[in-house]
Amino acid sequence: MNQDLPPTPPAPPSPPVPPLFPPPLPERTPPPQRRPRRTGFAVAVLTGALLVGGGAGVAGAALYDGLAGDSGGRGQTSALPVVDNGNPPAASGSVEAVAAAVLPSVVALDVRGPGGAGNGSGVVLDADGLILTNDHVVTLGGQIPADQAEVTVSFNDGTKAPAKVVGTDPLTDTALVEVDGVDGLQPITIGKSSNLDVGEQVVAIGSPFGLDATVTSGIVSALDRPVQVARDAQGNATAYPAIQTDAAINPGNSGGPLVNMDGQLVGINASIRAAGGGLGGESGSIGLGFAIPIDEVLPIIDQLRAGETPTHARLGIQVSDVATSAGSSDTAVSGARIEAIDDGSAAADAGLRRGDVIVGIDDHVIDSTEGLIATVRSYRPGDRVKVTYLRGGDQATTELELGSDG
Repeated sequence: MNQDLPPTPPAPPSPPVPPLFPPPLPERTPPPQRRPRRTGFAVAVLTGALLVGGGAGVAGAALYDGLAGDSGGRGQTSALPVVDNGNPPAASGSVEAVAAAVLPSVVALDVRGPGGAGNGSGVVLDADGLILTNDHVVTLGGQIPADQAEVTVSFNDGTKAPAKVVGTDPLTDTALVEVDGVDGLQPITIGKSSNLDVGEQVVAIGSPFGLDATVTSGIVSALDRPVQVARDAQGNATAYPAIQTDAAINPGNSGGPLVNMDGQLVGINASIRAAGGGLGGESGSIGLGFAIPIDEVLPIIDQLRAGETPTHARLGIQVSDVATSAGSSDTAVSGARIEAIDDGSAAADAGLRRGDVIVGIDDHVIDSTEGLIATVRSYRPGDRVKVTYLRGGDQATTELELGSDG
């Protein structure tokens, strides 16, 4: 008997053969532009920071690490908060207050002469235009005669004026210049350098490297530091008992003021200790600057203003450095040994002899020729002083009246 069989199901379709290359993706409308993720910015910051230096690279790495974990991005950010405390007036006795009071009295000096040029600083002494500076500023360190110096003064308000040299004193490194026809000058207040103490705060103002109106501050590091910076054609030393300060003083500060925290002039910045060990103006500040005490140069200023030749105290001797023994203990003593005595000099009249070793003037210890010259320079002709000296191992003293080189 025939039986119908169920129909044979159709064979399943064969799977498509994959193409050799995937078909191109259908074109899509690009999404709207978004702010770049800040993680990428941090990488850029890090890359740049590493080019700057080690410290900057560490800071950049810290920034990158902090932002890299923010996988979702920061999106819109708000402005960083700013605290505005206003600009209150400077506190009395602060460096800010001193600078505000003194800057109008400080000037920059540009000096030109035959074969040379240089710059320095100065300070206004009176409303008529008298300005105090250093001899080595107006003579370019002795390169030109003072009467051939062409001086231009730049004031704090930006005005400039030519100046003439009134007078100079190489032995105290002091000079006066004067401008005419300039109104509104603000003279500095003059104080007393003898009132300074070691550790007292001071401010130096001037034009280091030609950068006008630069203010630096520090303390008085030492007082009565013997400093010798030059000798004149006759062999006389330019030396003074300096105020030593760690306020930054650089070439160009010469002639500018050193002031106390009352804004009073107590010294004239004059020299620095060079890194190589010498005194000069070629190296930068290493925290060893020296100023001429204003007490010592005020008599010189008065003489220069009056058109007189400055005078200086003198003993009338020639000396050399020596280290010798004193007394039965044979304690080593440094001092200035007398090599020659001028007839009729203050030293000769007081009974000092060739070979005596001077170890003290009043309460000043003398341990070198530099120290003796600087100390005597701090007195005036006619002053009476007590001289302590060694003769044959015995110590003695004598009093004398200082002579004058005038």
